[in-house]
Order: sequence, then structure tokens, then C-alpha cells
Amino acid sequence: MRALRFHAARDLRLDEVTAPPAPSSRQVLIAPVVCGICGTDVHEYIEGPMRTTVKPHPVTGGAIPQILGHELSATVVAVGSEVSSVAPGDRVSVMPLISCGVCALCVGGQEQLCDGRASVGLRHPWGGMAELALVNENQVVAMPDAMSWEQGALIEPTAVAWAAIQAGGVSPGDVVLVTGAGPIGALAALAGAAAGASVVVSEPDPARARHVGSLGFDVLDPREVDIAQACRERRPGGVDVAIECSGQERALQAALGALRPGGCAVQAGLPTRPVALDIASLMLRGLSLVGSVGYPLRSWPALIAEVVSGRLPVERVVTGRVALERAVQDGFEPLVNPHDGAVKVLVELGAQAAS
Repeated sequence: MRALRFHAARDLRLDEVTAPPAPSSRQVLIAPVVCGICGTDVHEYIEGPMRTTVKPHPVTGGAIPQILGHELSATVVAVGSEVSSVAPGDRVSVMPLISCGVCALCVGGQEQLCDGRASVGLRHPWGGMAELALVNENQVVAMPDAMSWEQGALIEPTAVAWAAIQAGGVSPGDVVLVTGAGPIGALAALAGAAAGASVVVSEPDPARARHVGSLGFDVLDPREVDIAQACRERRPGGVDVAIECSGQERALQAALGALRPGGCAVQAGLPTRPVALDIASLMLRGLSLVGSVGYPLRSWPALIAEVVSGRLPVERVVTGRVALERAVQDGFEPLVNPHDGAVKVLVELGAQAAS
């Protein structure tokens, strides 16, 4: 079968590989239909190995060369003898995370923080940018007929954004600042609006700013305005919650400056270098700074319901679709320097992706 595999930085290859074996008792063999290119995938392509591993992962055995892709919808091909939640032919959205299952964090329901965690498409033998993949039963959730393939593939990044909104305690009537209008930022803005908040977005790239503006949000250019001051002018005292999605020091400082006393900033974008903070200001203003990584593993049913209801129109963040054989040239490369406004690019692996 064909699979897009990461070998080294700037070395993604569409390889011919051996197909997965038949599923064991609690496994499901799937045929990916749509798979999103995540920012993590792009960083891996540019600078990896970062989240991939040279040595076999202790839980999954996954290692480079790694099939990429962890945001996916798929068709069930075959199921193990003890699988009861899905059947061959079912349309499913995939929850890609895998944890050790035995540490205190896993037992306590915080599997996303497990030191031994891995993910389909990262530190795992299989990934979504391939014609077949093998996953566990608890990683697939049946999609209702009203859900499109692309919506199903977008549940994973939406879960990341939704978890950040929840970490900030966003409530109806809140004013929320989102810094960075990449995929997670755009989805965080949609999730904030779905939670009943008024959302303003900070984004310096003109094309991405236009895109998030087309979703109905007010957009500020941090190159032209003081974000903290502009937010205080819009909401006396400052915003209630700031969701930082860019990973940039300047953006986090602006987010903290924009908060009202007692407000909360959520760091959802991964910084690539150490960040300086004014701890005295954070303390004296009673601010909270919370890190948000991943999502609770049981998020899928509630998010699927939100998407199908129309309250969370995640498909509106999509800016491009490419075939597997063109994924590097027309998918990854435009996302390396997204000056054309590329936000979320989907890889389509089957003819049914258009349905």
C-alpha cells in the first residue's frame, strides 16, 4: 500500500509499504478517507525528528520511518473478534492518542498527560496518510450520516481547541482574545463563539487575518496596534480569557496584558524557545496562566454533536485539499510559509472524500 512517511527533516516520501496485518481481538482496520495536515506534522517535516522517534516507542513500537497523519476520518475495513462498537463499512472519526493505561495520570482520566503517550501518525506503526491503518477499538467513533468526511477529520484539532477553551473557563458573555489564526487559533475562535463568548483575534499575516475575518470575527493586526490597549478599549478592564495559539513570546505578553484583573491566559501554542514573563505583574493582577495540551480522550461524542448541530462549523477553517501523491508539494510546502493564507489543508485519500 502507499504511505507518506517521514524519514528525516525535509524528507517525506510516498513509499510502498506492507499493509497492516488482520486486526487482533480489540483492533480495527481502517481505510483513511480524509487526513488533516497538523502544525505538528509541518514542524516535523521542517525540523524533525521532534515528536517522532528513532528508537521503537515502548508502548506502540512505532519508529522512523513514520507514516504521518493523526487528524483523520476513515472507513472500517475489518474488526477484531471482540469489537462491538463499529462494523465493516462504518464511517468513523479517529481519536489518535494512545497512553500506557497504568500510570496515575491514565488511571485518573488524564491520559493526554501520560509520559508514555503516543499517537497514530506520531510514534506509532500506522498513520492517517496511508491507504490502511490499524487502530484500537477505543480510538474510533462512528460518524452520524449528517457528518461529512472533512468534519470527521477535523474533530481531532477541534478537540485541542475546545480543551483550551475549557481550560480557560470560558462562559457565555465572556470576551475572549485569541492570538494566532492558524488552525488551532481559528478553531479556538469558533469554539469560543460556540461557548457563548465574544471573540477577537490577533493575527499579523494578512491572508490568515482575512480568512479568520471571513468566519465573522473581529481581527486586530499586532504590527499596527497595541493588542493589550485595543482589548481594554473594547472591554473596560480587559478581556476575561486569552487563548494563545501562536507559541510566540510577544503574543503571550500581549495576551497577558490584555486580561482584566483575575483573568486567565491559556497557552495552547507550543513555544519553540524560552519565554520571558513579568511574574510580578501576573501576581499583582491575580492572573492565571494555564497550559493546555491535547484533550480528554473521551471528547469525541460531545464534539461530534456540536459539529452536527451546526454550532461548531469546523469545516470553515479548511483552505485547501490535496491528493496523497501531491501532499508534500501542495500541502506541506504551502504551510511552511503560509503567505497565501493556508490554514488547514486536508489530504484526500479516497474518491468518497468528496461526498
